[in-house]
Amino acid sequence: MKKTLSTVAALALALSAPSMAAEKFTFMTNWYAQAEHGGFYQAQAQNLYRDAGLDVTIKMGGPQVHTMQLMAAGQADCIISDNMQALEIWQQGVQAMPVATTFQHSAIAFLTHPDVKNQADLQGKTFLLAAEAYTSYWAWAQSALKLKNARVRPYTFSIQPFLADKNLVQQGYITSEPFGVQKANAQANVYPISDWGYPPYGNSIVCMKSTIEKRPAAVAAFVKASMQGWKNYLQDPAAGNVLIKKENPQMSDEQIAFGIAQMKKYQMLTGGDAQTGGIGIMTEARLKQTWQLLVDTKLIDAAKVPFDGSYTLKFIQDVKVLP
Repeated sequence: MKKTLSTVAALALALSAPSMAAEKFTFMTNWYAQAEHGGFYQAQAQNLYRDAGLDVTIKMGGPQVHTMQLMAAGQADCIISDNMQALEIWQQGVQAMPVATTFQHSAIAFLTHPDVKNQADLQGKTFLLAAEAYTSYWAWAQSALKLKNARVRPYTFSIQPFLADKNLVQQGYITSEPFGVQKANAQANVYPISDWGYPPYGNSIVCMKSTIEKRPAAVAAFVKASMQGWKNYLQDPAAGNVLIKKENPQMSDEQIAFGIAQMKKYQMLTGGDAQTGGIGIMTEARLKQTWQLLVDTKLIDAAKVPFDGSYTLKFIQDVKVLP
């Protein structure tokens, strides 16, 4: 009897060991929970993080949440950002590094009225831009799309001004603002600016350099589980959607479905290098293009932000979760 109890106790201890040893890890997104974060919630719902030895907390971002600052202050281990923002914050003394990406290209798009058939038709239009546009894509657009003399107005995160004025071009995300246009039974053309040469990745996983150095195993486990979560989410998003709606009750099934459809339509996760390198892959060449863009537009100083050492591929290059 003693031997049986001892065996049972040992078994119970062995079974509980993974949960006892789980390492706490905090990840912060860039907005309220939505389909664009689905793979992370899927990994949480399907216990992929737990199975990788992590106790992951996913915190939502939002319009007034400065995720880079919070990560620098120790409130998150990694965040959703992009490789452009990581380079800009590096210049300010915060050493944040992309370790993988979600989207193979930026989700930023220009929404236009049907009269805009191509890039040349943007001339003479007035653009609705959010504040962050001026430290991200607008400098590139002014040069690459020849919009240096374009008129601009603030974007207030409402599509109503755009719908009311046929001369307006509105910034947006391919997974978000087009849904508002659809709900209004209106028509708009959607032009992802990556199609015109804008090089940054979208919704990358960015971590502090200190976290990467001190906790490489945790970062590696998080990246690998997240990429599997994304593959699973694209196949059957039900589990992840439950958590998304729990975190953000205002998120409707219709909008989630639209977001997933757009991600698939534009091959946000599965296109480009992901076809052979796997979901989340980044390449030195693409990262260098973004660095050079920021140098050319004088948003960073090459002497203060050297390209070498501003990123790492070691956590994603061998994961290869193929679409």
